[in-house]
Amino acid sequence: MTPAALKELCLSFPGAREEFPFDEASSVFKVAGKMFALSALKSRPLRISLKCDPDLAVQLRHDHEAITPGYHLNKRHWNTVVLDGSVPDDLVREMIEDSYDLVVAGLPRREQEKLHWSALSQEKAPQRTD
Repeated sequence: MTPAALKELCLSFPGAREEFPFDEASSVFKVAGKMFALSALKSRPLRISLKCDPDLAVQLRHDHEAITPGYHLNKRHWNTVVLDGSVPDDLVREMIEDSYDLVVAGLPRREQEKLHWSALSQEKAPQRTD
């Protein structure tokens, strides 16, 4: 995955923004002010840090040498992925989407609705019992 494709993917989610709170080289991708991805897009090798369910994070690290605990982040909830081609692009895309979803899931419902978050439409309406 190229830096341009990575940036385009991160910005493709509703409400996603790129900010530079740390330095000019570190792109921080946020939704509603909360970070879901971090990457120095000009670094070689290209890396991205992503939020992840803790149990899945451990499994991904076990299965892929290029996935390690989040660099300078909470290692229980974040993974850093070296984009050297050893992790399939489809898995990287899925991990980015999962990171975004984890962040949005923690937002107030009103914020989720503003984003037209797809998980809201997947929730089942309460069933009537009368």
